[in-house]
Amino acid sequence: MLICNVVGARPNYMKIAPIVHALDRRGLAHFLVHTGQHYDENMSRVLFEELELPKPDVYLGVGSDTHARQTARVMMDFEKVCQDRRPDLVMVAGDVNSTLAAALTAAKLGIPVGHVEAGLRSSDRTMPEELNRIVTDHLSEMLFTTEESGNENLRREGIPDEWIHFVGNCMVDTLLRRREAAVSGAPWKEFELSPGGYALLTLHRPSNVDVKVTLQSLMRAIAAVAARLPVLFPVHPRTRNRMMEWEIAPPDGVQLCDPLSYLTFLGLMAKAQLVLTDSGGIQEETTVLDVPCLTLRRNTERPITITCGTNQLTEPEPQALVRSLERIRAGDWPKNRRPPLWDGRASERVVDVIQNWAASRL
Repeated sequence: MLICNVVGARPNYMKIAPIVHALDRRGLAHFLVHTGQHYDENMSRVLFEELELPKPDVYLGVGSDTHARQTARVMMDFEKVCQDRRPDLVMVAGDVNSTLAAALTAAKLGIPVGHVEAGLRSSDRTMPEELNRIVTDHLSEMLFTTEESGNENLRREGIPDEWIHFVGNCMVDTLLRRREAAVSGAPWKEFELSPGGYALLTLHRPSNVDVKVTLQSLMRAIAAVAARLPVLFPVHPRTRNRMMEWEIAPPDGVQLCDPLSYLTFLGLMAKAQLVLTDSGGIQEETTVLDVPCLTLRRNTERPITITCGTNQLTEPEPQALVRSLERIRAGDWPKNRRPPLWDGRASERVVDVIQNWAASRL
């Protein structure tokens, strides 16, 4: 059996890396395809080094483009990879365009697909990621879920029970494995910050950064936090472009920096007093790290981070953020109750399923 693991954007790496390591430990044949959807130095090459991933066997180099063109480019290039290498299984992760493109290409070629982080739903089809999740799940025959809501969503959509595998969260495997190294580097010193004395901000969702009045409103809300607590803002390239285009200056007290490597960002996140984000993965990571998280969205596809974790959805307006900051400082904030199977062994359970599936096909 030959397994093809596909990565393309930063969040994929943390989900696939522990699976690659588990496959190596079991002596199973596999190869790694990097689509190049993310190509920034800190978002790509450095991540491979920090996650101790091997150099990709295939690099497609698709880069940025519209959703349709980017998806199409991955499909065209990945089809040739599948035809040349003939994998028996294609493993994809998450919800980015590369995930959908690789799953659709494999399915059309009759190659079974496994989807890591299956079943998550925001119920908001204006999010491109939501469409990618739904289609990828319905193309896959092995669906690896991270939380019970994923199981329920898939059953509701008619996915057979025997295709659904509740394994836990592979991204947590990576976090638990690399947390000590991340914190030992004391990355806050580079930005003249003190542990527990700053907020960390990320913004990249089109609904937040691609509309001028929305982004302006968000910056006004962040200004209210920055007046009380230093804010470090690693700026996504698209967000930076929008801020420059619309001449939106960062508020006083907000320190901008370029995108950070995985270990640097993880170390900063682990020692933040507060994280503000519109990212899905960060909601999960802050839950495990027991760091208060304000998600600047009206919905989340990861409800377990609210019921078990430190995450709360928050209206992006000044008074709401200040009230939340005051609650955090008063200790009136949910504490992490580690969600089921977020124990650092999800990748081992994924490979168990793959091996059982392979044996059933002999």
